Amino acid sequence: MNLSIDSVAERLIAAAEGRKRYIVALAGPPGAGKSYRSAWLERAINERRPGVAAVVPMDGYHYDNAVLEPMGLLPVKGAPETFDAAGLCHDLARLRPADCDVAVPVFDRPLDLARAGGRVITPCQRILIVEGNYLLLEEGPWPALRDYFDFSLFLHVDDEVLEQRLIQRWLGMGQDQAGAIAKTRDKDMLNARLIKACSAAADLVWD
Repeated sequence: MNLSIDSVAERLIAAAEGRKRYIVALAGPPGAGKSYRSAWLERAINERRPGVAAVVPMDGYHYDNAVLEPMGLLPVKGAPETFDAAGLCHDLARLRPADCDVAVPVFDRPLDLARAGGRVITPCQRILIVEGNYLLLEEGPWPALRDYFDFSLFLHVDDEVLEQRLIQRWLGMGQDQAGAIAKTRDKDMLNARLIKACSAAADLVWD
């Protein structure tokens, strides 16, 4: 469904009315625009209800390269097994009651590492937008997350568009053309197809 940011923001505000905390999953494949849309949605909600919305990024739960390398997982960083899904689940349990400040990690893409305590979520931030690739994945430890989501959105983008966006992302990070194409096709698009094929149905598919 092709919806505007404003209409989604208004829908979430209405749904969260009277709730101490309302947690939204914003899922989708790499390159779908999750970070961009979640930040835009946060702004749109806060323009209407100042200070109510915040984003919790799943990327903050990447395992560090120092952990991935001895496990042999560094070449596939970004795959489901390279994230601390249990850690995210634990933090969602802490966030749910909205009774204290909770520090969450954020991912520093230029440095390629997660920064612990990079963002603090306060009780007044009642609407949380949790954004990430695997939030609705139906395998491994990921289904446990869904107990904490009040509403779910899935960003749908055609594979051809995803591939072009991802190649441009890798080029922007210093890869040459061949390297950008290889990383996109041999890693990112494999994850994208897994997400599209094996994610639970969202409450709303957002084109």
